[in-house]
Amino acid sequence: MGTLGSRIKELRLERKITGDELGKILGISKSTISLYEHNKSTPDDAIKKRICSYFNVSFDWLMGLTPVRTTIPLKRTGKWVPVPVLEHVIAGIPLKTIAEILDYEEITPELAATGDFFALKIHDHSMEPRILNGDIVIVRRQDNVDNDDIAIVLVNGNEATAKRVKKQEDGITLIATNTSVYEPHFYSNKEIQSLPVKILGKVVELRRKL
Repeated sequence: MGTLGSRIKELRLERKITGDELGKILGISKSTISLYEHNKSTPDDAIKKRICSYFNVSFDWLMGLTPVRTTIPLKRTGKWVPVPVLEHVIAGIPLKTIAEILDYEEITPELAATGDFFALKIHDHSMEPRILNGDIVIVRRQDNVDNDDIAIVLVNGNEATAKRVKKQEDGITLIATNTSVYEPHFYSNKEIQSLPVKILGKVVELRRKL
């Protein structure tokens, strides 16, 4: 069945990516990838799980516990671009904080060419029924959005959430879809600067796990 290193190399070559590209996806150096593939170093369990998630293979197969390469068939085909799924965004976008990365989603090369992207797991009910608690949203990083866009917004350093943005001359209003529970909240231009209220990006896609 080969070694752990040979299986990692096999997966990488099948996906037609370089060691440097795989290192960036996993948040490690290309030299570390080389050490893995030559069995001179062993990835920790967190990295193993990310490898399984990215290449869509079972942990047992990766570890050589079974000769059967179990996969979950992907619905998407072609050369897609991986983006990290974050559990939380507290103060900024910690794309290099590997502990924050839950998984990876894939976007088209055409979409990827329009900016820098991350994905975020939703942890509240404010945008229901359109966006549910536990859904994944694909977000283009940008500090401004158009009226009525759904954005990921950070207020006063607290955890960022998705809200519809309504702009006014004297400030902005953040609007939930679930208005029976979450009332719209207005922030003046002064509060935008002092709290602060920061737009981190625009929600461009919704990924729902069935």
